[in-house]
Amino acid sequence: MRERPQALFAMTARNVPLVFPPRLLARLRACVDVDPALVAHDFTGARVREVLARAEILITGWGCPRLDAAALDAAPRLRAVLHAAGSVKGFTTPEVWRRGIAVSSAAAANAVPVAEYTLAVILLAGKDVFAHRDRLRDRRAFPDGGILPGIGNHGRRVGVVGASRTGRRLLALLRPHDLAVTLADPYVDAAEAARLGVPLLELDELLRTSDIVTLHAPQTAETRHLIGARELALMPTGSVLVNTARGSLVDHEALIAQLRSGRLSAVLDVTDPEPLPAGSPLYDLPNAFITPHLAGSQGNEVARLGRVVVEEAERLAAGDGLLHAVDPAELDRTA
Repeated sequence: MRERPQALFAMTARNVPLVFPPRLLARLRACVDVDPALVAHDFTGARVREVLARAEILITGWGCPRLDAAALDAAPRLRAVLHAAGSVKGFTTPEVWRRGIAVSSAAAANAVPVAEYTLAVILLAGKDVFAHRDRLRDRRAFPDGGILPGIGNHGRRVGVVGASRTGRRLLALLRPHDLAVTLADPYVDAAEAARLGVPLLELDELLRTSDIVTLHAPQTAETRHLIGARELALMPTGSVLVNTARGSLVDHEALIAQLRSGRLSAVLDVTDPEPLPAGSPLYDLPNAFITPHLAGSQGNEVARLGRVVVEEAERLAAGDGLLHAVDPAELDRTA
């Protein structure tokens, strides 16, 4: 029987039993030698250093210490990092790639609940659910006149900004609905957009022609304030901005000005900063619906991330390649 490779958890310790519930943990321990009671929150402890010296695999997650040259020098046998979360930018360094260490991410799995949340929000926004809930609370009576004009999802125009993993998943989820969906992404050409089943537009045109704009671009220097005062002004009166990507994509001061005017509405699961200061007007504006960064994996959804890591560990133990390997050449334009 092949000897199991040594592995080490490196993440926030309380997350280990959530991301790897008993059945998943049993599968993981069947293919790698890992102690769930030993979780590295840094790489300086004597016991951690002892295991790190033998480790071939790091199983990382939220709270993983930075993998700089000093940490990697203490792990001379390390050959793979399996990340039970999305972006690896927060803890990897160029030294990881220089040493040829393979890195895998569960980003595709984390895209699933974000896309589901976004789909739900789009359909609710199309019915103007948030405003009508508040009106019902205030008036304790239905609106007069029967059929409400100006709402509904029949032919509602939805603009998706960014063909990221989440953006692509969302496009698939939107497909069965009677919506007019378009895409803006500078890295997607017409042929790829055709394969995705959506018309490709320049960002300005998408903003001008969408009733609901949903953001799925990565956080990079180029995408900071991708949606600023000029871009918001292009959006039609009555349209809705949805952000489940990163708060920095939106100029919040410019957005607040538009919300105060009543011209636009917004659904924000992410903000900049995060959380918002207690005095932020976004908490109180009636046309801003704010949630506490919960679109990504939460509750029982985090086990989906663990499953991806377990499957990757099983591939490594069998001598196979990683299915969800991170390409360092794409880090500048991905989350």
